[in-house]
This record gives sequence, structure tokens and C-alpha cells, in this order.
Amino acid sequence: MSKQAPVIAVLLTEKTRRMMLNDAATADLNGLGDVRWPAAAMIDAADADRLLQGATACLTGWGTPPFDPTARQRHPQLALVAHSAGSVRTLVPARLFDDGLRVSHAASKIAASVAEFVVAEALLAMRGIHRLHHALRGGGEWLDVRAAVPQRLLGARTVAIIGAGYVGRAVMRLLGPFGCRVLVVDPYLNDSEAAVLGVVRTGLDEALAQSDVITLHAPVLPETRRMIGARELALLRPGALFINTARAELVDEAALLAEIRSGRIEAALDVFDQEPLPPDSPFRDPALANVTISPHAAGHTEEAHFAQGQAMVDEIGRLLRQEPLHHEVSRAMLDRMA
Repeated sequence: MSKQAPVIAVLLTEKTRRMMLNDAATADLNGLGDVRWPAAAMIDAADADRLLQGATACLTGWGTPPFDPTARQRHPQLALVAHSAGSVRTLVPARLFDDGLRVSHAASKIAASVAEFVVAEALLAMRGIHRLHHALRGGGEWLDVRAAVPQRLLGARTVAIIGAGYVGRAVMRLLGPFGCRVLVVDPYLNDSEAAVLGVVRTGLDEALAQSDVITLHAPVLPETRRMIGARELALLRPGALFINTARAELVDEAALLAEIRSGRIEAALDVFDQEPLPPDSPFRDPALANVTISPHAAGHTEEAHFAQGQAMVDEIGRLLRQEPLHHEVSRAMLDRMA
């Protein structure tokens, strides 16, 4: 009697499937077992529950309904959740980890996209490219425009990275060739690790006060929620660039808006308390020339999306072959992850 093929449940919306799975990844996935695909463009909890019946592994992503804490009781065969996105905190309850469910995620594949975005924002601000562009488009005189927009060299600046996770470390690697002085704030980073990374560990206040560029990459935890408020923002140097591509909850948005309106700092914001950003949001005000805004786009590149999907297809393959997983999230990691 032939061995029954393992069941793999795809718990992705149609939009996410197109985004994450190219033809090669789809073929690889179909070659691993009996793959169950959603019948509709969207997927709800009932759809997920039905697809998970008898499944050994499942592929999840943006738009997948969160698992409830009793999922393992209904689906005792389920061994792995392979999450093609980053954060698993709101997807998989801690109890399921305790019940023996294994979880992997593709956060490391997203990191390169966010890191490139951060460095691009820093370069844009240091050279004032957006200001030069708009001034010339507005009819400004050639040499007057050049003289009016300060030009700064990123390599001569001090950059503070708040959070040394996947993205924070990717930013460190990209900044290396520029020669920046890099300060890092992360309670889980020790001095020996910092030395290997070529960065300096420091406290939050010191990093904010000493840096020309500050970029947030911390997870949202009870101790980090609104960690940047009016007091912390007041520590920033005049002309400092404040970048947030992590989570809006890390910052007191009203205090940040007030600081931007004062004209004392610049900002590059990819995340907001309310998303999508309302049409009447003050951050959309064209008069705020010292802030660039983007629609939570930092982690979204075509290459990264396909790498995320392929990484989780590969992870399911490793599980089925009883090989070590490459992107597993442990229960211990869960408490300090985004």
C-alpha cells in the first residue's frame, strides 16, 4: 500500500498568493504533498478550519485569520505553521507553541527591503534631493537652489539604530561601507556582539542626543509602546532625521507631529497610528516640507515577496523530510519579537 501524501493547507488570500508564490514556488509546493488551496479570493476562520483538517503543515501570510488557542485540539496532526510574512504574535497564540506547534516565519527575507528603504530615506534627507527637485520645479534659480539646500555626507554622520533584530542588523550591514558611526539601543545585544557588528551599544537617551539619523526597528512590547514621546524627541539634535519604518505604536504621534511642525527636525514616516492615512491627516499637509511619508511600503518589494514565499515552501519541505528548520520561531523568542 502506498504511503498517503501529507496534506498541506494554503491559508492565503488570492492577493497574497499572487504576491508571495511565483511559478517555481508553486510547483515546489505542489510537489511536497496534497496541497489544499482556498476556493475563494478571501479566507475566513471557517475556511481555514476546513482546510486544516488532517493537514501536517500550513502556509500563512498577510490576510490569514488568526489561530485560536484550541486549534491544536481540533487539528492534532498540524505540525508547522509556515508564515510567509513577519510577525507571528497576532497570528499564533502562545498556547499553541506550548502545545508543541512549530512556527517559522519569513521576517529575515523582509529585512533587506526595509533596510534599503531606510538607507534611501537617509540619503534623500542628507542630500536634500526632494527639496532640490521641488525648488527647481517651482522655478527656483539654479545656484540659489543649490545654496539654499544643505548638503551632508551620510558617511560623516552618527546613526542610531533602535532595535537590533533582523531589520536593525540589515541596516547595520548596509551602513558599513559608508563609514558611519553607528549607535545601537537593544537590551538583548551585548558588548561582544556589538563589537563584531562594528557598532556601539548605548542607552536610548544617549543615542537620541548624539545622532544625526535615528531609525526605529524595535518590536511593540509593553515596555516599548510609546517609548518615544515629547521628552525623548526634545533630545534630538536640530536638523536630525527621525525615521520610523517599524510600528507607529513606538512613538507618541501627537508629540512627533508637534516636533515636525516646529521645523526643528526632519522625519521620514512609513507607519502611522491610523492606516490608511486619512485624506485630512496633518501629515499630508504640503507645507510640512521636512517630512516624507509613505504608505507602509518599506518592506514591500517584488523580490522580497517571492523570497518570503519560497523560504516558507522550503521550510515545509524541511519539516516533511525531518530536517532542521531554518526560520523557526521558538517560544522564548516570541516574548521579544515584533
